[in-house]
Amino acid sequence: VECSSAEEALAAAEAGADIVLLDNLAPQELHAAAAQVKAAHPGVTVEASGGIVLATLPQFLGPHIDVVSMGCLTHSAPALDFSLRV
Repeated sequence: VECSSAEEALAAAEAGADIVLLDNLAPQELHAAAAQVKAAHPGVTVEASGGIVLATLPQFLGPHIDVVSMGCLTHSAPALDFSLRV
């Protein structure tokens, strides 16, 4: 479940979500929310997402973050032009 606050993440986990995606949170806010979710629901996977690039990645890593999604890996990838003839 995509969440934009600790309150939403806790509600999603309480409702039975297996994975909580914390989207577009500043690193400090992200880590605080992730810690709250893990304290209340240790089995829930916590994913960080939104605005994370390679240069800022270390700021988003922490003991309560299980997965990090980075859109820059796909939307910033160079295109490859090729053809296949059979």
